[in-house]
Amino acid sequence: MDRIVVADDHPLFRAALRSAVDKAAPGAEVVECASLVEARAAMVAGPVDLLLLDLKLSDSEGMAGLAAVRAEQPTVPVAVVSASEDAPVVRHALGLGAAGFIPKSSSLPQMVEAIAAILAGDSWAPDVPEAEDDLAGRVASLTPSQLRILEGLKAGRLNKQIAFDLGVSEATIKAHLTSVFRKLGVHNRTQAVILAKSLDPA
Repeated sequence: MDRIVVADDHPLFRAALRSAVDKAAPGAEVVECASLVEARAAMVAGPVDLLLLDLKLSDSEGMAGLAAVRAEQPTVPVAVVSASEDAPVVRHALGLGAAGFIPKSSSLPQMVEAIAAILAGDSWAPDVPEAEDDLAGRVASLTPSQLRILEGLKAGRLNKQIAFDLGVSEATIKAHLTSVFRKLGVHNRTQAVILAKSLDPA
């Protein structure tokens, strides 16, 4: 059963997020928190499959809370929830390792879609103008482990096979894949493979 932490200091919006979670992951255990301190305590108390984190909490504002959570719990997917939809804010959050970015203006179906996608190991964010970059630069931003995982995807290997190859857990591979997709600007394995193969010499 999924365990999902919802961190937002507005009770009404927590209720909206909880409703979206109930539809995206029926039966999931939902832990509601009104502050970053509560959210961090909830994450230490047991395994967490997803953290929904408001960027503006009473004890944290901006990206500080996201950065702290990512440092403490690097394998837990974090979906940022924010009233801001500015492209630089979205890109900054994803750059810090957020698995998704859910604007507070999103409809309930959009929230459900986002939560379901992130729980499935994909990333989710609103469409924002791409920053000036190039494909080779995006691939160059991958860590050595992430590059090996990408090579495994190109070879058609399953997560459990790649995990065996690298001597890590399947959960670690899933966490890495979220970062790989984000860095490459893709949403799933197929897109990542197509993009990676486009860099192969003819």
